[in-house]
Amino acid sequence: MSTADGWEVVASTPVYQSPYLEVRSEKVRIPGQPGERAWTTVRRKAAIVIAPLTDAGAFLLIRQARIPVRQFLWEFPAGQVDEAGEVTPAILEATARRELIEETGRTLPEEGRLISLGAFFSSPGFTDETCHFFLAQPVHPSGSGGGPHPDEVIAEVKEFWPAELRRMVAENMIQDANTLALFARLTARGLVV
Repeated sequence: MSTADGWEVVASTPVYQSPYLEVRSEKVRIPGQPGERAWTTVRRKAAIVIAPLTDAGAFLLIRQARIPVRQFLWEFPAGQVDEAGEVTPAILEATARRELIEETGRTLPEEGRLISLGAFFSSPGFTDETCHFFLAQPVHPSGSGGGPHPDEVIAEVKEFWPAELRRMVAENMIQDANTLALFARLTARGLVV
């Protein structure tokens, strides 16, 4: 299978599959390069990462158990798109709203804004996962609670002022790639002062 920009997948064999990811052994021809390259690739659904901002100007982070690294990490809320097929802006926004309420117990009121801030590849050396960034403002308690997915352990939801968040990034207290990348995007756009 060839793409318009000259990449060619010579072979792609499934190795493992779960509801969250698929591991494939692949052989690919890279444009302008001789021969084929063998690679193990992890295919993942698109994901969203949200920076929830309160009326007062504080960001909400969750402290979540991350089993692979055996730590609780401070993170912006995030989650995978559940819908199959083409990932549209409407699907991304619906996923962002769902994850916001599930992971923080907050919602975006009718007059609130959900602002798309682009996307990034979380770790393109082994996965095709694309994470889409959003700023949600102002977020309010939902009144109906929410609750994390049964596979998640969220120990705490806490507000952080921009200066606190900046200090946490500088002092290596934030170690989650999604959160670091979204913080960088917010900073570059002048949304963290």
